[in-house]
Amino acid sequence: MEEMNKKQIKKAGRKPKIDPAVHRYSFNLNDEDNAKFLALFDQSRMNTKAHFITACIFQKTIKTVKIDMNAVNYHEGLTKFFGQFRGIATNYNQIVRLLNSNFSEKKALAYLYKLEKQTTEMKELLLKVLILTDEFEKKYLNKE
Repeated sequence: MEEMNKKQIKKAGRKPKIDPAVHRYSFNLNDEDNAKFLALFDQSRMNTKAHFITACIFQKTIKTVKIDMNAVNYHEGLTKFFGQFRGIATNYNQIVRLLNSNFSEKKALAYLYKLEKQTTEMKELLLKVLILTDEFEKKYLNKE
């Protein structure tokens, strides 16, 4: 009786499962079927093959996620571009403020004229980027 109490008091180790999976099955696949199985398993993004197999057998829903790395790379580049564009807008405001406070009106207008030319070029570039983004989304991301 004392031995039984000692086993119950001991709390070290893993807790026993309520319904342990003790029934095991084995099956063999040829090379072609194994390649198909591994491809489906990779698409499912599941962690273990056993969970994937039981989900297939009992017709549970399996989520597959396909990631287009070109779209991800394009999005990252576009995000960086717009980050730089916001930085340029901040610098633009600082430059205009400095021109008005540190230079005579004539010199400030001359520099502002040059800045205005650069701004129109940036606007054209931004419009081209927006057009390319729309084309990319229609062609590769199937957005309409």
